[in-house]
Amino acid sequence: MDLTRFKALSFDVYGTLIDWETGIWNALQPLLSTGGREIGRKEALETYGEIETAQEAETPSLNYATLLAVVHARLARHWGLTAHSDLHERFGASVPDWPAFPDSAKALAYLKQHYYLIVLSNVDLQSFSASRRKLGVSFDAVYTAEDIGSYKPDPKNFRFLFSRLQQDLGVEKAELLHVAQSLYHDHVPATQMGLTSVWIDRRFGMEGQGATKQPDNPPKVAGHFRSLSEFAAAHRAAMDSAEAPAPPT
Repeated sequence: MDLTRFKALSFDVYGTLIDWETGIWNALQPLLSTGGREIGRKEALETYGEIETAQEAETPSLNYATLLAVVHARLARHWGLTAHSDLHERFGASVPDWPAFPDSAKALAYLKQHYYLIVLSNVDLQSFSASRRKLGVSFDAVYTAEDIGSYKPDPKNFRFLFSRLQQDLGVEKAELLHVAQSLYHDHVPATQMGLTSVWIDRRFGMEGQGATKQPDNPPKVAGHFRSLSEFAAAHRAAMDSAEAPAPPT
């Protein structure tokens, strides 16, 4: 795959640029501390991933912050824990506290020199605004579940992306590369719709599936990188190779 042939990168944010597993785990601590049973990070994240995915499918038009509050209430019931409604609301409002991965801002700053940067995220605009500041770049377009009225992996989200990018930036699907961590939410629908994608495998070497549901049949991706900085380094190497003089004949 020639990384230099694309005009734009579309990003999943939470799990790819923002360390949502650390954010979720930290935000779950007030609830987990109310119970007498021990619930570890692996169990908590995997249960969260299953319940959040189900809730997004059940209520696709629900604002993400509100959806998170509903998920938190479902987690409390699932674990048999008692929590007041304000604890659910606090979890729903926790996205601004979720940290960026250490390499995200620097890698995005480099990539911004070579591509349009686009967001396609299962989030609401208010929650994303705080995350945006942590990432340190000006995105050329931001498309959220709040804008679209559905959550990935619904193909509606990608159809919205294609139509708006052509309209807003003059970018065609063939000129777009999707960059994401979630095979289930991003790479499966991207592959089905003929969109080239690269996997930022933030859970490389970790046990379990984490907070992201796994697809039954993993899709074929065009590239596999363990971090965004590794992806940026691959682009830099491709640029250096393209600019190198041809060897003498």
